[in-house]
Amino acid sequence: MRILIDIGHPAHVHLFKNIYFKLKEKHTIFFSVRDIKIAKDLLNHYEIPFIDLGKKKNSKIGKAYTVLKQDFLLYNFVRKNKIDVGLSSGIVLAHISKITKMKSIVMDDDDDASEPLVVKFGHPFSDAVLTPNPIKRKTNKAVYYDGSHELAYLHPNQFKADQKVLNNIGLTENDTFFILRFVAFNGHHDGGHYGISFEQKKQIIQYLSNFGRVLITSEKQIEPEFETYRVPVPPQDIHTLMYYSKLFVGDSQTMISEAAILGVPALKCNTFAGLLSIPNELEQKYGLCYSYHPDQYEDFFKHIQSVVENENTKIEWKEKLTKFHKDKIDVTQFMIDFVTKFN
Repeated sequence: MRILIDIGHPAHVHLFKNIYFKLKEKHTIFFSVRDIKIAKDLLNHYEIPFIDLGKKKNSKIGKAYTVLKQDFLLYNFVRKNKIDVGLSSGIVLAHISKITKMKSIVMDDDDDASEPLVVKFGHPFSDAVLTPNPIKRKTNKAVYYDGSHELAYLHPNQFKADQKVLNNIGLTENDTFFILRFVAFNGHHDGGHYGISFEQKKQIIQYLSNFGRVLITSEKQIEPEFETYRVPVPPQDIHTLMYYSKLFVGDSQTMISEAAILGVPALKCNTFAGLLSIPNELEQKYGLCYSYHPDQYEDFFKHIQSVVENENTKIEWKEKLTKFHKDKIDVTQFMIDFVTKFN
């Protein structure tokens, strides 16, 4: 089988990398990627060859033009290489599948309301939409499974933490440190949304610094005042760093869920709070992460304090994580089984 995997975000590299490693001996697998530095760095690190589709645009008009351009580039690639199945978390391969013999599978873990462009312009053109159970679709193309994207690479079958990552930055697994994650809110689904303010970041950093080392990872440029806290590891090592941290705090979506699925207390503050099914399940059913609207910042900060100052936090979260894993599947294996039988 000839498979094309399309990458539109750095997290997609993690989502699909294990499929490549497990299937490359028996199947021909291609990757395409936008000109996103972290995504390309990750692919290069894992020695996964790819074709570069060029830069993404931030404006709505720019995004529309980019999609058309990338559609054309991939259309020619699919025809030339006789691709059987296209796998992605976006819309481009779904479009192409309608004018080629390729089948299109969309891995989408966003609610319909939070990703309206993908739902409107991607799902109708796809052959199947693989969807975590907490999300309910208004389409008969949805194939539901007990998991989430993060479990494709953070399930115990797929992920092993590497203590050398800590040693390289002067830490051990017994040290107390915290990770903060801030995002830019410039995605097509981020219009009007926001997270933690500069002054709030400052308060959180000052408080956490009393208990351990603070490390910051940021989608946008880190404020000069916080530069000394920058995470000193490459992107491929962030999950190990996350695994050993005592607390993960931020205004991101994906990395908060990643921390929760690794069993790390994860607290989020942004205007998406309560709106997304996957984080809602992690919070309401398992208590692995918690979401606050910026209007609830005082409650958010008090929760940070309660987690940090609770001596039983680690034990409590380990129990929560055990329950979570009992309910969920190895998503990489699920994708492999589905894709290889789909064509």
